[in-house]
Amino acid sequence: MVIYGLSTCSECRKAQKALEAEGRDVSFRDIRAEPLSEAELAEFITEFGDRLVDRSTNDYRALSAWQKASEVDAQIAAQPKVMARPVVRDGDRLYLGWDAAVQAALSDAPTR
Repeated sequence: MVIYGLSTCSECRKAQKALEAEGRDVSFRDIRAEPLSEAELAEFITEFGDRLVDRSTNDYRALSAWQKASEVDAQIAAQPKVMARPVVRDGDRLYLGWDAAVQAALSDAPTR
């Protein structure tokens, strides 16, 4: 299982801690230190669409008008911190965020 996010993100840390407490083998990938490849970003956009950008953050508000009007991949490439997080990969399944629905889905999934 891989968690994509930022090392400074509290939701990412909560997700990692909870999944490890359940005995999951979890690796964490900081998308600033190791940016997403074009293929990974395309996969995430296919799965989540515009939801992949967190428009409620100061980092998003700091984007220029041109960047805000650009495609999701350009926004994330310009400022990785605007990516909604965490993105959790469990085998071939992707989950966005760390809300009750994601927690329940991952708790019900068999350990890999």
